[in-house]
Amino acid sequence: MHKLLGLKKTLFAVVLAATALAVAACTGSTSGPPPLQTATPEQILTVPDSFDGASSLRQVIVSTPGPAANELVVNESPALAASGGDAVLSESEGLDASAPAPTAADVFAAQEALLVDLYDRVAPSVVRIVTAPGTFGAGEGSGFVWDDSGHIVTNYHVVRAAEDEVRVIFFNGDEYDASIVGNDPAADLAVIKIDAPSGDLVPVVVGDSSELRPGQFAMAFGSPFGQDFSMTTGIVSAVGRLVDSGFSQFAIPEVVQTDAAINPGNSGGPLLDRHGRVIGINTQIRSSSGQNSGVGFAVSINLAKRVVPAIIEEGEHHHSWLGISARDLDKDLRDGADLESHLRGTLVQVVVPDSPAARAGLRGGDKEVTVLGRPVMVGGDIITSIQDSPVQGIEDVIAYLALNTSPGDRVTLGVLRGGKQTDVVVELGERPVTPAS
Repeated sequence: MHKLLGLKKTLFAVVLAATALAVAACTGSTSGPPPLQTATPEQILTVPDSFDGASSLRQVIVSTPGPAANELVVNESPALAASGGDAVLSESEGLDASAPAPTAADVFAAQEALLVDLYDRVAPSVVRIVTAPGTFGAGEGSGFVWDDSGHIVTNYHVVRAAEDEVRVIFFNGDEYDASIVGNDPAADLAVIKIDAPSGDLVPVVVGDSSELRPGQFAMAFGSPFGQDFSMTTGIVSAVGRLVDSGFSQFAIPEVVQTDAAINPGNSGGPLLDRHGRVIGINTQIRSSSGQNSGVGFAVSINLAKRVVPAIIEEGEHHHSWLGISARDLDKDLRDGADLESHLRGTLVQVVVPDSPAARAGLRGGDKEVTVLGRPVMVGGDIITSIQDSPVQGIEDVIAYLALNTSPGDRVTLGVLRGGKQTDVVVELGERPVTPAS
């Protein structure tokens, strides 16, 4: 056991040194590894079961943080695990930070090992979806296993014309006919189901898209151009986008933007973080050519976590509805409406008659002004918060309603009316049905 702990100390020192090497590359510094107290959760390692004590850094993969930022969690051999399970090495055991720094090749090899491991773990959960198989009108897309009951999540647009002629193909070559459970065109999500033994199904690990930040790694999985089980890498390039679904008058909120290559056939496949957790469902690209241009969009997993269970239970999802048309405050609008320069929020222009907003007494614009050559209704309420959460723009209102509320819930809007702040309580309704194209 002492030999193993010594090995752990050396590995941890290697990672600290690797971190210092990366910092030096960016700053020009050649200082040694940082002291232990600066270690972050990113510096924690898990050693594979196959680790034999003679493996190199190439076999070490960055893993989920342990209980504390300065702990090294080692997945020991079956024999050692049986005698005590995972061992944890903490600062009190005296880490050896004298190990030589790895080379750049070692660092890249470790990243490569991470990606290979991620692919191997996630591929069994991803499926290729073929609609109307065996016909000239066959279509393709991707999806992933949601649970061990056979539910598979994909995009609505992948299966919308399928009429239950859906074939699901797994990484190992297994094929199943699938039935459509239900869909939500407004979120471009659908659920299909196969009759497969639960032991043969590997559900994905679901992440938390609220924790995403631009710059984090992202991997897109799917079948671009029919090239099944392909993985592309990139970063989360933006969060909180508001994107038109193409099938509803209501936009999809909290969309994740990525530069990981997404192409036709990727639709419905998972967008993953570096731990292999699903953070989104690939849905669209923004491109004049119809192919990847470095701007792809994925429905956030947090929205899916609300929509998918509802589809499984009822065949559809019921979205909350407020009933307003609003425009965000920017400099031009503030100048045109004679508003204070620091003011943030969204200006209510129109209140839909007999909507929840109308019944609550929200007020729309009563005066038309010209902003950048276009008419804009001003004088209405300015929404500055929802349930005490600040509102910078209409995206914040839509996202809050989508991720936190159901029809019939009551929410409190902070409203600036006539220069005075007031609260307006609204009992939310259900979105009116709009035809899906």
